[in-house]
This record gives sequence, structure tokens and C-alpha cells, in this order.
Amino acid sequence: MTAADPNRPPRASLLERASDWFDYAPPPPVAAPRHDPVPLPSEPAPAAETPAFAPLPVTRERVAIDRERLVERGMLVPGAAVTPLAEEFRLIKRQLLLAADEAATTDAVKARAILVCSARPGDGKTFSATNLALSLAAERDVEVLLVDADVAKPDVPRVLGFDDGPGLLDAIGDPALDVEGLVLDTDIPQLQILRAGTRGHADTELLASGAARQVIGGLARANPRRIVLFDSPPVLAASPAGVLAGLVGQVMLVVRADRTSESDLREAVGQLGACERVSLVLNSVSLRPGGNRYGDYYAYGSEA
Repeated sequence: MTAADPNRPPRASLLERASDWFDYAPPPPVAAPRHDPVPLPSEPAPAAETPAFAPLPVTRERVAIDRERLVERGMLVPGAAVTPLAEEFRLIKRQLLLAADEAATTDAVKARAILVCSARPGDGKTFSATNLALSLAAERDVEVLLVDADVAKPDVPRVLGFDDGPGLLDAIGDPALDVEGLVLDTDIPQLQILRAGTRGHADTELLASGAARQVIGGLARANPRRIVLFDSPPVLAASPAGVLAGLVGQVMLVVRADRTSESDLREAVGQLGACERVSLVLNSVSLRPGGNRYGDYYAYGSEA
């Protein structure tokens, strides 16, 4: 056995020698394969918002209000000097508008529908409804639709000086008719009229139908600025007044001071029980001393 040479380098290990023989050097680094992301189909752009369908404007018949007839009947005349009657209806309409605002918290549409009626014929309901409509038409923030709902004795066209024609009953009886197309424009800004329409043998039942509820509700819904006034039949002379009371937000009951009895008044208020807000307007009041009439309309108060 020979002695180890101290100057000889140590022998490489088996693994190191094998690496030299077989070129076990690590391979050069290889770039990782590039994986370009596959483009995903882009989400379609949101469709442009389709504007709400705007109904075509309704073509309406336009009528002229006969001012001379208003003067002859002692009624309000638009543009004329302020009279005691005008002041009285200003007070009345202000109370009605305040009540409508209060009722709007529960039913904004129904609150803008007002029924004007009386216990008996001749108490002044049509006179009151028409003057109230003329007074309301002078307001800046509302428009007025006066509906002649006294289908047995429609007086509004005669009072204002134009011909009768199709109206409320026709729209209720024929679903194909658009009630807005039967509304009349007038030469008084912000005042429109709906006539009673063609009478039939079952008008009360027609007014009590679901179709009537839809038509009458639609009159107020069609215009959020619109106050709808109904001139109804006398409560104790015909049943439609009690039916209509359930479709409005408030009732204005005209009481004739020199004729309406307490029993009639109580019975009329009872017939109007479907409406929670019934108010009284006292007509033809004479004040003492002197016996001079202060005005046609003196008192306004809630009875409900």
C-alpha cells in the first residue's frame, strides 16, 4: 500500500465524476411558456333606456263660455270686478283646497275629486258647482274639470251656454271610448267640462259599476294638477249622489237657508255616509238687523 501524496488534490466524488462524463450540467433556463389570456366575450353594452311612451295629445272640442248668460244668472264672470259673491267663493274654495291637501296624505287621487250636491232640487247645487269651478280656474296651481253628473237633469251646458253631447255615461258604458277625448276645453284658461252624456235605463247601476270607478278615478289621475268637481243629482231625489259620494274625497252639501228642513239635512248627510268629509254651504242667507242679504253663500262648516 503506497503512502498518500499530500500534494495531490482530493479525488472527486463519484457523482462529480459522473457529472463530468455525462455532462450533467443543469440545462439552461427555459423561459416559461407564455400564456396569453384568452379574450373573454365582452358583455353587451347596456341598452339605451327607452323613454316612457308619451301618449299622443288628445284632440278636444273647444267651447266658448257665454259671459252674458253668466251675468244674467248673477254668476261669477272671469275677468270682471271682484264682487261679494266672488269673495265668498274664494273662502269656500280655500277651505276645500286645504281639505284636499289633508286628504292627499291617504289618497292623493281621490282627494282631488269633490262632489257638489244638495238635499232637494232648487237648492242651488249647479249654481254653486259652476261658480266654484269658475273660481278655482283663477288659481295658479290647479286646473279644474267640471263634470255634469246630474244625469237625469244635466244643467251645466245650459248654464254655460253650449250644446249637450256625449260625456260621462258614454265613457263608462263603452270601454273603447277614451274619456279624455270627451272632455271639452273652454275659452277660460284652466277650465274644462265633461258633459253628462247619453242617458239610459240603468244610469244609477252604471254609476255604481267598476267601470265608473275606473273612469272617475282616471279623470283625477290623468293630471296631477286637476281638481275634479262633480255636479251631482239632489241627494233625496235620486240615488246616484250616494253612489258618487263613495268615489270622491269630499262632499260639499249646499243647504238653502229658507227651505232645507233639519230632517232633510240629516237624511241627506246620512245618504252621503260613504264619504268621510261632508261640509255644508249655507245658501240664500239674510242677516239681521235690517234684513239685508249679505250674500248668497254665508256659512261653511264641516258636518262629518
